[in-house]
Amino acid sequence: MTAPSTSPTSTPDTEGPDGAGPRGAGPDAGLLLLRIAVGAIMAAHGAQKLFGWFGGGGIDGTAQFFTSVGYPAGEAMATVAALTETFGGLALILGLLTPLAAAAVTGTMINALAVKWNGGFFSPDGVEYELLLVAAAAALALTGPGRLAADRALPPLREHRTTHGVGALALAVITAGVVLLLRG
Repeated sequence: MTAPSTSPTSTPDTEGPDGAGPRGAGPDAGLLLLRIAVGAIMAAHGAQKLFGWFGGGGIDGTAQFFTSVGYPAGEAMATVAALTETFGGLALILGLLTPLAAAAVTGTMINALAVKWNGGFFSPDGVEYELLLVAAAAALALTGPGRLAADRALPPLREHRTTHGVGALALAVITAGVVLLLRG
């Protein structure tokens, strides 16, 4: 019995001779699709809050909602949520600073989960949608953006490290927890 041969140019940690990696381009295409979907959803929701686009309430309407569900300084919280969703979503689409972008989405959606928690699981009043976005964003933080991402041009992020994702998610959970404590 002989050991399976491995190519010196293609190991689990390096790209193969065609640049597609040992598993092909499928995982990278899948991560790109996931980033685009989650990022576009979040950026659109952020634009609703920030600009009032897509039938949104803008900062004023969002501030009124945030105040009605117990957040202090509704306008400030609305602005933070709007900017976080808009720019976090856009950064996910680009694959730019992916661990932080995914953490921004995760933290925002943890707060959305807390607001909707008593509505049950299933839509329209339940948390299934928010829970799916939290899971998808956290998965992107942990897996990285794939090779079809702007992060590939940034030397510290060129090779994704799980520790980047874990650290970013810890930051998201702590920040979301602090905001929820402010909510009371």
